[in-house]
Amino acid sequence: MPRLRLPKEEDFSSRLRGPAVASRVGLWLGICFVVAFVTGLYSHVSQEAVPWFTLPTRPSWAYQVSQGLHVISGTAAVPLLLVKLWSVFPKLFAPPPWTKPRTELVLNALERASIGVLVAAAIFQLVTGLANSAQWYPWSFGFRSTHYAVGWIAIGAILVHVAVKLPVIRRALGSDVDDDSDDGPDDAPAESPHDTPVEAADDTLAEATAGRAAAPEEVDETTGGLSRRGLLRTTWVAAALVVLGTAGSTVPFLRQVSVFGVRSGDGPGGIPINRTAAAAQVTETAVADDYRLTVVHGDREVQLTREDLAGMVQHSAVLPIACVEGWSATGEWTGVRVRDIVARVDAPDGAAVIVSSLQERGAFRETRLPANFVAADDTLLALQLGGEPLSLDHGYPCRIIAPNRPGVLQTKWVSRLEVEV
Repeated sequence: MPRLRLPKEEDFSSRLRGPAVASRVGLWLGICFVVAFVTGLYSHVSQEAVPWFTLPTRPSWAYQVSQGLHVISGTAAVPLLLVKLWSVFPKLFAPPPWTKPRTELVLNALERASIGVLVAAAIFQLVTGLANSAQWYPWSFGFRSTHYAVGWIAIGAILVHVAVKLPVIRRALGSDVDDDSDDGPDDAPAESPHDTPVEAADDTLAEATAGRAAAPEEVDETTGGLSRRGLLRTTWVAAALVVLGTAGSTVPFLRQVSVFGVRSGDGPGGIPINRTAAAAQVTETAVADDYRLTVVHGDREVQLTREDLAGMVQHSAVLPIACVEGWSATGEWTGVRVRDIVARVDAPDGAAVIVSSLQERGAFRETRLPANFVAADDTLLALQLGGEPLSLDHGYPCRIIAPNRPGVLQTKWVSRLEVEV
């Protein structure tokens, strides 16, 4: 029985692999990761109380667009990453430069380690991000904090990788995609040295003649007729189809073709539901006869029934609600301005409000409404959606709805508003 051996880099003869394909796919993969990182960072600071950043209330759709871009760029990165890994896979079997000086050997080891970190972080981010979009969590760690931390690792590894490979990337992007002259080792010179100009000219003519004669046969034997340009076009089409198949969760006119969209737009008032009243364990307290909204400012306290709220001046606002999973939907909300409610307890201008929910557990059962949101005309304690009373799952008896605010902070089943002193 023949002994199995590890493959060598030269065993992978397909001309589709190499810097020409890897650099072009890597460019768009890097763009996708940068977009996902920036929008993810925006989402993180939007949900966390950071002293150096206050989320603006305008435009009202900014968070909706940012999270849509976050999920779309992450989804598009999946086929790009697969093709990128396939194109550089033979490098995994390249032997270390044992005959080189120790310094070069150490640098090579560090480079390989950084690439390992990059690949692991990229795969982790895409897998956990897609699982979060589907609200599937087959792990015990906290998604938000871990995804955020690994995002920094991924973007740092990308920067290191680009810095190390920049000469190769520039050389590959500056040449024709089907040019085979740059398919040697990454550290090889762009041109082979010659003793004399005559030898150089002879070699160039010979290579060009041989290339014209052998090219069709090489393509037929090694790629089955698919050129590098064809592979790239197939990759772009695959990325576009993946985006079309999922973007309907945040782009309404694509919902009919987004077969993998995790949110169809169905739900009371045309707004999907993430957390139900049953899951929040408020099915009884939310409809109890003794429900009261407690409004507090220092030693002043007012309690309001839902009927009291309905008797106050009502305002309507057309606002989107957007969640971290990437889906969003827009509805017409009607209710009382939060600033009018806290005025009942003489809340000063420029004061933030702590919003509490009837649900007793959960990371966002209590949220902070910054002062600029409290003052906004379209920050409402909503009682209706689409002209109908809120459904229980949408936050009955009342919920917060505000412009440019993450869905997890649009608190449902509100029981208490406390003005910060």
